[in-house]
Amino acid sequence: MGAAEPAPRGGTGPTPSASAPSASRDGALLEVRAVEVAYGAGVLALQGVSLAVLPGEIVALIGANGAGKTTLLKTVAGLVVPRSGEIRFAGRAVSDLEAPERVRLGLALVPEGRRLFSRLTVAENLTLGTFTHAEATHRREMLERVYTLFPALRERARQRAGTLSGGEGQMLAIARALMSRPRFLMLDEPSLGIMPRLVDAILEALARLHRAEGLAMLLVEQNVPAALDLATRGYVLQTGRVVLEGPSRELLGSELVRKAYLGM
Repeated sequence: MGAAEPAPRGGTGPTPSASAPSASRDGALLEVRAVEVAYGAGVLALQGVSLAVLPGEIVALIGANGAGKTTLLKTVAGLVVPRSGEIRFAGRAVSDLEAPERVRLGLALVPEGRRLFSRLTVAENLTLGTFTHAEATHRREMLERVYTLFPALRERARQRAGTLSGGEGQMLAIARALMSRPRFLMLDEPSLGIMPRLVDAILEALARLHRAEGLAMLLVEQNVPAALDLATRGYVLQTGRVVLEGPSRELLGSELVRKAYLGM
């Protein structure tokens, strides 16, 4: 039997990091401070992880499968309860808040695997993303916003989500998260299982969104060069620990990243 899941809830160049690196930054939008998450048998999935994301910044989180990347995003979103440590958003401690309350504050997660309601239409999936802003005017404004970002969704508004291609489904997952008008967007493997042409389109849409609105993002992405090209900074996670952090360009040149993730 496998280990139980964690408890659910309803610069100057790349820097080698200890188990709890000094990630605190003045004016950070998101701060994760020495967070630990344990599996049922006491196995640590996250071991003293610290990181920070500034307003308007895109930060990449890279690491091998099983490094703890998805666990970290779920913990920030309020879907997993940490054993210790602190999470702060916009200067406020949020570790005790349920996931819907964090969405209301402006946190949004695009989960790995998209997690769409396959029998509902594209438009119905998008509407579900507005549960924190139920006003009809808001819904119309946000629908126009996401249809402009992803025109293919407008064309398929009445189509069931389960019939979309992988790339279109990922566009819908991102658009649904944007319907809550987040201040901070987390994306878990947005290119997974998608044709390269559509991966480029999705990453370019995220870049346009960032240029237009300055939306802060934390990006987990298997395509390390693409992730670091989009991001300004990055963190490397190994076996639940941050082992390296720094500007994206310098991470790409680091020996650890080149050997472990670029095959060089």
